Amino acid sequence: MKALASARSTWGALAPRERRLVRAALGVVLLGLLWGLLLAPPLKALRSSAERHARVDAQWQQMQQLQAQAEQLKAAPRQGDVDAPAELRQSSQALLGAGATLSINAGRATVALSEVPAAALAAWLAQVRSSAQALPEQAQLKQVPGGEAARWSGSVVLALPAP
Repeated sequence: MKALASARSTWGALAPRERRLVRAALGVVLLGLLWGLLLAPPLKALRSSAERHARVDAQWQQMQQLQAQAEQLKAAPRQGDVDAPAELRQSSQALLGAGATLSINAGRATVALSEVPAAALAAWLAQVRSSAQALPEQAQLKQVPGGEAARWSGSVVLALPAP
């Protein structure tokens, strides 16, 4: 109460010109607060909305492409009698070379990879899916630093079709 009474007495002691200046200063501070708290954030979001929309649209298109690939793989005819282990060995040697070691056990194949080029790994996965009808179940891959082309190390577990 004393602070309010003191402020009123100080206000009353000010000249009309000083009161106008104090009101103007308070108005400028209030406008600054309104701008900073209420207007600037929505304007910033509005300015960046086109960029965000383009980024989300690109992600949506990528998802559509992946969906189309999945549908194409689903619709692909399954081959009859396939010797999946033999197909897997052949494609591993042809595409991955010495960078892969293969072990087959109870309907699953584990492929250990050592610094395999990304393009070779992608081609191998596509070929294994179509020719050996093996489906990736688990992948633990780590990109190897250095070099100009991406290289991967780790392991891939594949489920082989039932004989």
